[in-house]
Formats: sequence, structure tokens, C-alpha cells
Amino acid sequence: MSPLTQLPQTETAQPPADPLVAARPLAVAASALQLDGNRGRIYGPVDLAIETGTLNLITGAAGTGKTSLLLTLVGRMRPNRGAELTVLGRPLPRRAPSVQRRSAAVGIHGLDDLDENVTVAATVREREAWLARWYRIVRTPDDARIAQLCAPVFGDDPAPRARQLIHELDEVENLRLRLALAMLSAPEVVVIDDVDSLHDLDSRRSLWESLRALTEQGITVIATASTAGDLSRLGWADLPNHIALPSVR
Repeated sequence: MSPLTQLPQTETAQPPADPLVAARPLAVAASALQLDGNRGRIYGPVDLAIETGTLNLITGAAGTGKTSLLLTLVGRMRPNRGAELTVLGRPLPRRAPSVQRRSAAVGIHGLDDLDENVTVAATVREREAWLARWYRIVRTPDDARIAQLCAPVFGDDPAPRARQLIHELDEVENLRLRLALAMLSAPEVVVIDDVDSLHDLDSRRSLWESLRALTEQGITVIATASTAGDLSRLGWADLPNHIALPSVR
């Protein structure tokens, strides 16, 4: 042991903290977070402490407000007064626009649905044009450009082809494409709803691998499902952090 790392020889000396296992900063911190609507409680109360760059699974039965909770975490819904919520160091709902710019919501019906009658190329071009500066010319992407954009999500799996129509994609290809489109805005937090809506176990496993790959880039990923049954089937040494929502009374 070098002189710089030697501990004082006292009875109370403790080994130095391993920087590899030191606690990461929190991407999401919430206390007594809940939301009520005209018909009663939607979700909560729930406390959250989600570390930056981690993969998280929120589970709950139908009616526990999983989708509404995700939308709250990315600044698109307002929780009850009195709840404390900070995302990326920004208090919500006061700093909602800032959080919205730094986050993405995927797999939420009515929010990121794709037009099934257009091509993959047209879909990608539309998203790139929306994000581009007004003076930038955005060209229709070819197969190589789409493969490049999809690589962080699809990994070694083949990306959709430029001329494919959206309705020709299977359900996991559609969802992974939506995830790849979300990555174009370089979000720091990504929420994805209803992972278990994919009917095939292999499809869900492919999606989980995509989500884990995003965390390796430092992105915080929060997914929802009805149960945590898939976690034991992944074969991973380190499983996603599991957060079970309480039943709504």
C-alpha cells in the first residue's frame, strides 16, 4: 500500500470508500409524491430515490397510475401540492420546461405513436427536421443513416430499412424505433411505459437489452410493467432496480 492510501493506525479507522461503488447522484428524488383526479387517487403516495445512469422498473396492477407517474417524472403532469419532486436537480413542477427538454417519454399511447402509413425514412426525417435549426436542410435518410441512428438502441440487431412502412415493423421493432427517435434529442432521463405489452418474451428481452445499453451511456431509464416477472428471466447478474407501487385506495 502506498503512503497516500495508508489509513491512520487507530481503532476507529475504516477502509477507504471504493469509488466504483460510491453512491451516484440522484436523477429523481421524490417524497410523498401523489396525484388525485376528479374520480379519486391516481397514484401514490410514493417515495423515490433513483440514481443517475441506472435501469429501473416500476410495477403495479392496472389502475395504480404507472403511466401518470411516468408523465409526472418528465414534467408533463403536475402532482398534488405538498409533494416534493426533483428531477435532474430541478424541482418540479416549477422547472418543468427544463426537465421536458432533458427527458423523453416512449411507448405512451397518444404521445409518441407513429403514423403507420409512412416509411421509416419519412418518420426519421420528420423527427430530425423538428429538432433541427431553422436554417438546416434535413434530407431524407437512407439505410446507412437510419442504421447509424438506430445503433445505440438496436445494437447488433438489424435496423429497419428506409423504405419500410411503419406498419411492416413488428411490435418490438416499432417500439425500439420510437426509442431511437427519442434519443435524437439527447435525453438524460428516458421513461418507457408498459414493457410487458410486448407479447413475446424474446421481444421483451431484446427491449431490456436496449434499455440497459442506454444506461451504459449514462442515461437514466425508468420503465413500467404490471409485474417484475421478466427480471428473473433476463439472466443478468445485476438486475434493474424494482419499485412496486402501492395499490390505490
